[in-house]
Amino acid sequence: MTVDTQDSGASAPAVSLPPRTVAAVKKFVAEHGGSASAVIQPVGLDSVRITLVGADGVLGDQVVDDLATANAVVAAVDNVTVSEWERAITSIVTPRVGHWRKMAGWVANQTRFPKARNGLG
Repeated sequence: MTVDTQDSGASAPAVSLPPRTVAAVKKFVAEHGGSASAVIQPVGLDSVRITLVGADGVLGDQVVDDLATANAVVAAVDNVTVSEWERAITSIVTPRVGHWRKMAGWVANQTRFPKARNGLG
């Protein structure tokens, strides 16, 4: 399923930029090479994730309420371009040390795992 994340050009009501989100994106860009690509992805029914890939390949993200706000945040920060998960982006992604542990949550600290239920374990 493809979701249109670009502005349609129709006149839309003014979007209120979340100042903390804009500040976080600016800080990310400054700390990770001075530029970033932003992949805008709807998450569920009521939020949109802005996944940032810095020039150094480090991942970051922010979550906003809707597509209009996500596009406005990206447009408000210099040196951030909207992109898709294409080869050019995925080939430079280098997660921070410990990123996998943070994303795994409680599972990251496990030393024993149950046997697979599919007959392969």
